[in-house]
Amino acid sequence: MKTYYYVHTGHRVGLDRFRRACTIIRALGDVDITLLCSDFRIANEAKNFGVEKAVGIDVVRNIPKIANHGDKLIFDSDEANPIMLDDMRNFFSTFIRVSDDKNDSKAEGEFLISPYLSGEGICNAVAVDDKYFVKEEKTIKLAYFFGDDDYEKDLEKNLGFVEELNPDLLLGFYYFLDYEDFLRNKFENHHEFEEYDEVIKKSQILITASPQTVFENLASGGKPIYLQRDGCREDFLELFESLKVPVIKNYEKECLVGIISLINNRNYSEMEHSVKKIANFIKENLTL
Repeated sequence: MKTYYYVHTGHRVGLDRFRRACTIIRALGDVDITLLCSDFRIANEAKNFGVEKAVGIDVVRNIPKIANHGDKLIFDSDEANPIMLDDMRNFFSTFIRVSDDKNDSKAEGEFLISPYLSGEGICNAVAVDDKYFVKEEKTIKLAYFFGDDDYEKDLEKNLGFVEELNPDLLLGFYYFLDYEDFLRNKFENHHEFEEYDEVIKKSQILITASPQTVFENLASGGKPIYLQRDGCREDFLELFESLKVPVIKNYEKECLVGIISLINNRNYSEMEHSVKKIANFIKENLTL
């Protein structure tokens, strides 16, 4: 009987769920677990994120080609329809689902990890690695991390949103080679994908379209500003409101400038150390 963790990844969905999955797997310590990614490229990079076993499986329907009936699964994706989810609950002896939907509900035969819900069989928490709670000197005044995915080159289309502010740019994982070169020339100060942790922890103000990055920068003592991209899910907006994180839609530059000018007067809430709580919840329900 084996334990798997499936996470939805790819050049159109980014790495938010992957970063969260790696945080949880690292917190699980010596638990023998295999990460399943819907993208082969990031699966090959997983060791650099502290995950020893990772397999690319292309699509979610390939999970049964890797796992056997009676195995255990942690599932972080919104790809599956209700019928597919029900099949998974019956296929796996333990099924733990990660959800960001405030309107979700726990189904029979599963356990749930959610930032909004609580109750029996539910862990109410947000996964942020403890390393981000170690406060470091903020040597980067303003940084911009659009996200790990930009297939449509929306960052380039909306350069006017931040260009005059001259932020440090953190490049994402799935950017095209020629696109990376273009962006390096556009931003005087830029950082490679491998510098992610350093930039997140050392940025005083961080503009980002990545929800996971918002949580990590906030935990580090930074002042994140969330950019809600068109066509992206808005699951975290209510949570950001409770954390006093400002949100910008439609690349409203005047709104961004106004937020930055008054940001020292904004009382952000503190992130809770919850990753150990999540790890304990998973271990208890995997009976490890």
